Amino acid sequence: MLGLDNPWALPLVGVLTGIVVGFVARRQHFCTMAALERYWFAANSIGLRAWVLAAITALICTQTFIALGVIDLSNSFYITPTLPIAGSILGGLMFGFGMAFVGTCGFGAIIRLGGGNLRALVVLTGVGLAAIAALRGVTGHFRVWFLDPLSIEFTSAGSQSIGAIASHASGLDLHYPIALLISAIGLWWVFRSSDFRAERAKALGAITIGACISLGWVWTTSFAKYRFVETQIEAGSFVTPVGDTIMQIITVTGALPDYGVGLVIGVFLGAALAAWKSNDMRWEACDDARELGRHLLGAFLMGTGGVFALGCTIGQGVSAFSTLAISSPIVMISIAIGARVGLGVLLEGSPFGFLRAISLRKHG
Repeated sequence: MLGLDNPWALPLVGVLTGIVVGFVARRQHFCTMAALERYWFAANSIGLRAWVLAAITALICTQTFIALGVIDLSNSFYITPTLPIAGSILGGLMFGFGMAFVGTCGFGAIIRLGGGNLRALVVLTGVGLAAIAALRGVTGHFRVWFLDPLSIEFTSAGSQSIGAIASHASGLDLHYPIALLISAIGLWWVFRSSDFRAERAKALGAITIGACISLGWVWTTSFAKYRFVETQIEAGSFVTPVGDTIMQIITVTGALPDYGVGLVIGVFLGAALAAWKSNDMRWEACDDARELGRHLLGAFLMGTGGVFALGCTIGQGVSAFSTLAISSPIVMISIAIGARVGLGVLLEGSPFGFLRAISLRKHG
């Protein structure tokens, strides 16, 4: 029986958690890019509200765990005193642009792969290799030389948590009041839509995904207390862990899989199970070389941008958001702008096509 001191226990827990996340995401069509597209082009906010609900759920769960003393996130890389502002903005823009070219994010690609989409396999391979290069390869030099020095220090506040920054500026402990305020505003916006309130399955699915992502903090902090090797404190991300998964498959280094690798594998298995149960498994591939090239470019931008920004739509949008990291809104706004510009290139033939579309709607 696996105990907390067993090195295989952490990736196994990641697999089990990922199975739940992947199954629910596949069944409820949980996809950031699809949610944004429907919101922008069809005025349908249901998918976006589900995504926000998942993030708010993760925030509530994480802050509750902290208040109860279950977890200590002081060693999480999301809330270090150093905010890589240049990497957050540039990386977010790159990730969003690549996401538009691919049609989904890294998390969504794993969900698609579970149903037999071979385009997603191409994307994930590209994302993983680009992430490795941005961490330890050619593009990593650019990150170290140019982006990392362009950072903002919040050493006096102790971390880049919005709560810590506000508390330092005011002299009052505002961490939990800010968490409560953000949660209340988010839940109000999510459930003010009668259409979304009617989508009970989507709401429950979003809550499940957010809660499962936040549980990553519990698993990794708990195992860190009982293992004699360094354990990364993480909740869920799908850029660097994709690269780590590839390395685990193709090399034998003696390093065991971590929680992130287990989560990636689990999400794939859960998505495959959901696709099989709904008879939705079918092989899909790129139609031509042009589509293949677009997916490879998008994968490179997502993998590189995800490392520059220290996370993706799940890593920054849910995991980092649950810690109140100030990088989260910066990266997510940058991702949204990058995605909208990318869609402008694809659909209107110009990176400024979306501006013309907005102008036409105003004067139409």
